[in-house]
Amino acid sequence: MLDELLHRVSHYTPRTLETDRRFPEAAVLVPITRSDEPELVLTLRASGLSTHGGEVAFPGGRRDPEDPDLIFTALREAEEEIGLPPGLVEVIGPLSPLISLHGIKVTPYVGVIPDYVEYRANDAEIAAVFSVPLDFFRQDPREHTHRIDYQGRSWYVPSYRFGGYKIWGLTAIMVVELVNLLYDADISLHHPPKTFIDT
Repeated sequence: MLDELLHRVSHYTPRTLETDRRFPEAAVLVPITRSDEPELVLTLRASGLSTHGGEVAFPGGRRDPEDPDLIFTALREAEEEIGLPPGLVEVIGPLSPLISLHGIKVTPYVGVIPDYVEYRANDAEIAAVFSVPLDFFRQDPREHTHRIDYQGRSWYVPSYRFGGYKIWGLTAIMVVELVNLLYDADISLHHPPKTFIDT
């Protein structure tokens, strides 16, 4: 099952993003556990951080000048933030880059990791590390939909709640792209769901 999903990622061509090259770059790791019921590993960022404090995110961060490429950035940041050794990650391929609200070009990289990793959260940056079954998102159990007008069009971004965690914004956009790719879920980001009420 998982190998079929990974085959889809490795043969995927992400959308390109024509941007001014002055945008600073960042990368995140989208870790999927190698198990019968694959899970996505996510973090809750520490509330005191200057950007995205208290929000759910994939492990990752800004590219350092000495990073040879963005895959290196994603793996380095995942090790710094949650203690995930780069050698345990099988990088499969990228999803589509996005521009954050802070004007940073973020490229997600899907990677497969063992399901027995003991995470060590960096307390200065990460308040919690948790995982969510991929199948949870496949059902699109959104709690809300946020309308975001961005790059000349409207985006209808789901907000999911899993346990005490709210998964929304850029992270939710990445999750939707992944779930659509893996499961043909056909979750649209550009058309409001039937339940959407424009407030």
